[in-house]
Amino acid sequence: MADLESALGAIVGEAGVLTADGDKEKYLTDWPGANTGRAAAVVRPASTGEVSGVLKWANETKTPVFPQGGNTATSGGGVPDGAGNSIVLSLERMKAVRETSVSARTITVEAGVVLQEIHRLAEERDLFFPLSLGAQGSCMIGGNLATNAGGINVVRYGNARELCLGLEAVLPDGRVMDVLTGLHKDNTGYDLRDLFIGSEGTLGVITAATLKLFPLPKARATAFAAVPDINRALELLNRMQAETGGAVEAFEMIPKLMMEQYEKHLPHLKRPFADPPDLSILMEVAATSDREAAPAEDGAVPVMEQLEAILGEAFETGHVTDAVIAAAEQQRLEFWELRESAYEAVVKSGPRIGFDISLPLDQVHDFVANTEAAVEGIFPGARLSSVGHLGDGNLHYTVYPPDGEADRLEELRAEIKRAVLDSVGGYRGSFSAEHGIGDSKLTEMAAYKDPVAIDVMKSIKAALDPNGIMNPGRVLPA
Repeated sequence: MADLESALGAIVGEAGVLTADGDKEKYLTDWPGANTGRAAAVVRPASTGEVSGVLKWANETKTPVFPQGGNTATSGGGVPDGAGNSIVLSLERMKAVRETSVSARTITVEAGVVLQEIHRLAEERDLFFPLSLGAQGSCMIGGNLATNAGGINVVRYGNARELCLGLEAVLPDGRVMDVLTGLHKDNTGYDLRDLFIGSEGTLGVITAATLKLFPLPKARATAFAAVPDINRALELLNRMQAETGGAVEAFEMIPKLMMEQYEKHLPHLKRPFADPPDLSILMEVAATSDREAAPAEDGAVPVMEQLEAILGEAFETGHVTDAVIAAAEQQRLEFWELRESAYEAVVKSGPRIGFDISLPLDQVHDFVANTEAAVEGIFPGARLSSVGHLGDGNLHYTVYPPDGEADRLEELRAEIKRAVLDSVGGYRGSFSAEHGIGDSKLTEMAAYKDPVAIDVMKSIKAALDPNGIMNPGRVLPA
């Protein structure tokens, strides 16, 4: 231990190396509290050069390295294993903003910058960084990119991958790869930026990124609408996209069971409907031009009038059966507090089997109907909830036991998981939409990922990390 402290302290300074149990504690357990590991030390470099030095030392000594950002991941990929011979490489001290260009609409930041801080920096310049998720007050951009985070605005702006123009990464042997450009076109061979985005720290450590910024919306129109079924909800989405010129930023699905969980476990939240419908959609349209955002003489905001008109037509066609449009910013924030509190309500609801899945949009309705029947056949009375980003086909699909039957849920867990994931595969969906693989979905990787794709990934891993020090036991099945 003394040798390790001395070697790492020489690279990052004594303050950058934590070895006491109390100092290491918060880095060893993930945010949901489901995974706890052990590490010889937590190392906190403050620069790319220091990251390079740490990885060079780790590669030479064959010390496992577990990179970590804000430690908000939910798939077990951000904390060490139980061996105790590894180091956690925390990027929390790498907080520099290297460059911001208003004219190019880019910002270059280091990996430890918190997502909410990027929002603030962009908005100070009347610009907008659209990656938005519940953990944005503590998650860090390096981790967002390493997991290819999604969130609520994917329907308009795409995942983290689509929001990154270039990055800087340190390879396992300590070499620094610099593809940190603001170029929108760079057709010079393999896209190495995309190779590292979504790799969950198994190929190296992202230390900085150049991100796209967008015009800051000047007004938003937000509504909750009750819809008869998923198919008509998607028809409504397509109509909204056509009539707003693609300005739909979010289209979130919340079923009746979720609303009932809010009422039971989070009663302080204001719900849009006194009697929750079977299926609600939280939708938001953003306006970036004065023409769409500036109030008229009578106070009417064009983008809100447009949403009202779309919903009015949807009433007439039967696509919407009830709706509440946010009349003020406070009500809009209350709407979003409901959606952002979904995971808290899920946790408070007790034992469950949760899935983070994605499906082709035109298959979501059939998947939900057919999978519900399959689960009911295995576990009569099970309650199912499909909360998610309907606009991009990402569902957080959850199976709850009937009251008093939690033990039976555990007995049937493997059978239920297999039924749900077989159904996902049958619709050519994905068993991991936005939360990553970590170590919690290795079984699914082996069972459902194309074996040739896995072989290609293993070849890349072996080429870049021949000693296997980077986030071992994560992403790739044995």
